[in-house]
Amino acid sequence: MGQDKGKKPVSYEDIEALPPGWVGEIVAGELYASPRPAFGHLRVSMRLSALLSPAFELSPTGPSGWWFLAEPELHFEPNIVVPDVAGWRRERVPEPPDPETPWLTAAPDWLCEVLSPSTRSLDRVRKMPLYHREGVQHAWLIDPVRRTLEVYGRGENGWVQTGLHEGNTTIRVEPFDAVPLELGLLWTPQRSGVARSRET
Repeated sequence: MGQDKGKKPVSYEDIEALPPGWVGEIVAGELYASPRPAFGHLRVSMRLSALLSPAFELSPTGPSGWWFLAEPELHFEPNIVVPDVAGWRRERVPEPPDPETPWLTAAPDWLCEVLSPSTRSLDRVRKMPLYHREGVQHAWLIDPVRRTLEVYGRGENGWVQTGLHEGNTTIRVEPFDAVPLELGLLWTPQRSGVARSRET
């Protein structure tokens, strides 16, 4: 959604006015509203968090040093964005002391966007440059239909793709390369005899 000429600028009130279950974001003065994602999208977000958290957030003996949130609301004034998964290094950003904190202003050190047909352009064209400007160091883009993981590292003038992985391989990917990641665990199993649907 964009704002028509002559109308008042979009604000947080516009996000609050969205129907229940919708996710609202404000990027470059425009309101973007997204419905709840499909099952494959939800599965990737949940499983990615589940795979990273034991070693990097919860382990007393592992690499640890991180904390993660699913769909955190980030305020980079005047922009408001909601990445699918984000992580902060504890040495840089301690966890919020107040459990009722509604949003965060500190940019994550790493984040992941799970691509959907309705958000693909927003994630790539609008949000990725914004994340770079705000100081995010690592960004992943995951396509649950094509079963791919794009890995980006922060460059001086923009993102630099450092890896492209697909299928069911086991990989080590920055910034979590201390522990192998089984990519196949993220995907929704195909039913026998049913072709995977194609995005248009």
